[in-house]
Amino acid sequence: MQEGTLKARPGMPILILSILLYAAAIGSVILGGVLLGRGESILGGVLLGIGILWVVIGFIPFLGLKIIKPQEALVLTLFGQYIGTLREPGFYFVHPFAVAVNPAARTRLGQSGDVESEGISTSGNVSVDGGLSKKVSLKILTLNNAKQKVNDVLGNPVEIGVAVMWRVVDTAKAVFNVDNYKEYLSLQCDSAVRDIVRIYPYDVAPGIDTTGDGRPDEGSLRGSSTVVAERIRELLQQRVENAGLEILDARITYLAYAPEIAAVMLQRQQASAIIDARKMIVDGAVSIVQMALDKLSEEEVVQLDDERKAAMVSNLLVVLCGNRDAQPVVNSGSLY
Repeated sequence: MQEGTLKARPGMPILILSILLYAAAIGSVILGGVLLGRGESILGGVLLGIGILWVVIGFIPFLGLKIIKPQEALVLTLFGQYIGTLREPGFYFVHPFAVAVNPAARTRLGQSGDVESEGISTSGNVSVDGGLSKKVSLKILTLNNAKQKVNDVLGNPVEIGVAVMWRVVDTAKAVFNVDNYKEYLSLQCDSAVRDIVRIYPYDVAPGIDTTGDGRPDEGSLRGSSTVVAERIRELLQQRVENAGLEILDARITYLAYAPEIAAVMLQRQQASAIIDARKMIVDGAVSIVQMALDKLSEEEVVQLDDERKAAMVSNLLVVLCGNRDAQPVVNSGSLY
């Protein structure tokens, strides 16, 4: 169902007319009573009957008065038929029996990520949103779903949280195509996150294809967070298109290994960092030793045989590659 614009009348003239008619009805009741007291039963009875009738049913026109604020919309049905949506801010008069429809009026997607329904949150706290208004908000809203545990492509459990910026672009689809578009968005967001996260490893891993082109790449959740978030946004947009929603942006707000493997993965990362550091230290030490031998040979400071060179190389490597500072030993005797 596509959204249609409802052409409504200005509400102020109807409000003034309704107030005047109510005042006239009250005056008619008073005048009819006075005439009945004077013995004019026919005219007095007519005025009294009309006045009482209007006092009883005169509130009906007030039901058609609607106030629309900026970035709000009102989806209206008349006897079960969709008659249009009020989008422009202002004061309007519509059919008094037109009913506003918004199944998600009592649902609030909080910044904490919980879906709160019927004024009661999933954590047991009472929602501050009373849910009495049937208006559909057209503002840019934020969905910050709770952290969820997902297995990455290597099977490692990962905890991830995603914040989604979204808004309603088609009120008719949002109201009529799905039962509750806010809960629908929340569930589809969870599903999209799981479908995308399981494609990537947490860290760069060899032989993993994350793009689907058949060739291994260096994509990862930690190193390609922007790309991952964009893929989540695109997938989520496809899934909520039929609900009249637009996904403006998606960002990863939390990413970590699950607690049961976090300590092991930290040790693995530390070991990998230590190995990389040792490789760099060894490469630098070998270069320094080579430079020292070449410099001694060029300057002819001292002539060393192979055995002495080996001893010198061993001592220098121990000094340069050691974890602790070397203790100098001064040799005051002969070199040999």
